[in-house]
Amino acid sequence: MKPSLQVRLSQHLALTPQLQQSIRLLQLSTLELHQEVEQMLDQNPFLEPEDDAVGAFEPMVERTSATERVAERETERADTPTEASGEGGDDAPGMDGSDFGTTERDDWENGTERDDFDGIRETPGKSGTNNDGEEFDPQDRNPTQVSLQEHLRAQLLGMRLSPEDVAAVEVLIESLDGDGYLADSLEDIAQALAGDDESRREEVMERLCCALKWLQNMDPIGVGARNLPECLTLQLRLLPRSEAQMIAILICKNHLELLARRDLKKLMAVTGADEELVKQAQALITVLEPKPGRPFSHAEANIIVPDVIVQKSGRNWKVVLNPDVMPKLRINDLYAQAIRQGRGAASANGSHAGLSSRLQEARWFMKNIQQRFDTIQRVSQAIVERQKNFFTHGEIAMKPLVLREIADELGLHESTISRVTTAKYMATVFGTFELKYFFGSSLNTEAGGNASSTAVRALIKQLVAAENVLKPLSDSQLSKMLEEQGIQVARRTVAKYREALRIAPANLRKTM
Repeated sequence: MKPSLQVRLSQHLALTPQLQQSIRLLQLSTLELHQEVEQMLDQNPFLEPEDDAVGAFEPMVERTSATERVAERETERADTPTEASGEGGDDAPGMDGSDFGTTERDDWENGTERDDFDGIRETPGKSGTNNDGEEFDPQDRNPTQVSLQEHLRAQLLGMRLSPEDVAAVEVLIESLDGDGYLADSLEDIAQALAGDDESRREEVMERLCCALKWLQNMDPIGVGARNLPECLTLQLRLLPRSEAQMIAILICKNHLELLARRDLKKLMAVTGADEELVKQAQALITVLEPKPGRPFSHAEANIIVPDVIVQKSGRNWKVVLNPDVMPKLRINDLYAQAIRQGRGAASANGSHAGLSSRLQEARWFMKNIQQRFDTIQRVSQAIVERQKNFFTHGEIAMKPLVLREIADELGLHESTISRVTTAKYMATVFGTFELKYFFGSSLNTEAGGNASSTAVRALIKQLVAAENVLKPLSDSQLSKMLEEQGIQVARRTVAKYREALRIAPANLRKTM
């Protein structure tokens, strides 16, 4: 073939590094964004927090020395290796406090979302309501809350125990989870402390069993239990002795599943008690605390910091950015001025090319962060305009909304709206919600209109809350009641919404 040259015209979309960074920052959550900012502050010497600004009366240095300082920082970052160190635990030969691990008073925080005993979990981030609709602080909380471990250690100081017993109880306290249960078995703890020495392991096991009794007699009652039956039994034993108490203990130890199913006939058969006595036992059990550590759980671990805050503005609602989540950055003026003044003298050898690119990188980063928050505010304001009734009447007044509606209104792509509404939160007078919460599918009504699935779920919650506990509403009955209100919802859809609301079936909601 004879070689030849050809000219072709074509179009293609190329994502510049700046655009790629903008897209990546847009989809980050608040925590991830702050981590990204910290990383950029470590990597780029031209970027600095605003609170580290140079004083107004600080004397200026020569431009050459400023340039050299930037270059030295870059060299140090390249030459300094990353160090990571870790220390292992010590094994003590004697039978003393070291046999039971460290006794340092570290605070444990439980950040895991857990279900309540009745199977209905509260929505994370829903805070108290401010009825006046004016400005409010959604982050009000108690920063001095005592942890469960601290509460137990304070009691341990007042107990006259030997150093070995104190160390053993300390080990069990450190093994408690956020609900107050013993996360590790005594056998596993003894194995970890004594190793393969059989006689030593038996000695440690005996001391741990004694320490467990001390722990289970501390406040709150039920702490240190290894399972739910043991936790409830520890609390029941402190009640005045009666037939109902004995039946309640028997049910907790062996028949909790029957109690959960409200199977009154089988409970009467297995316990030998009459109906009235079983109901009295149930009344005793229902007032117990299935999670002794719950009052001491750190509320801060589950608090979500909102990206935007909705405030009342006359008859309308306006969206403002939360200043606490916005990184406060600036360009180091001293270094930037040194680069500008020294650029002409060093243009011949290109010594400033690398530093100039880092300066441009810092400017791009700040611009993309500002663009990220501007986009979040625009999308949030558009959502508020579409869901005005929600901010006045609550979720029962939510309207159907899809991503395409907001995208068309703002001239953005649906994928951009999806990135903005993921892991971004809005503080309202009804609580803090993820932006995705305000989007929902539509259901047909008899009038030919549409109802939001969120509003239907809220209506189901209201119907269940007002039901007769002796005759709870089934999914079919809920479907008929919704149809009477003009909303066409199939039974299967009702069941799906009920499960999403973490509401138990009708047979489990029935009171014996």
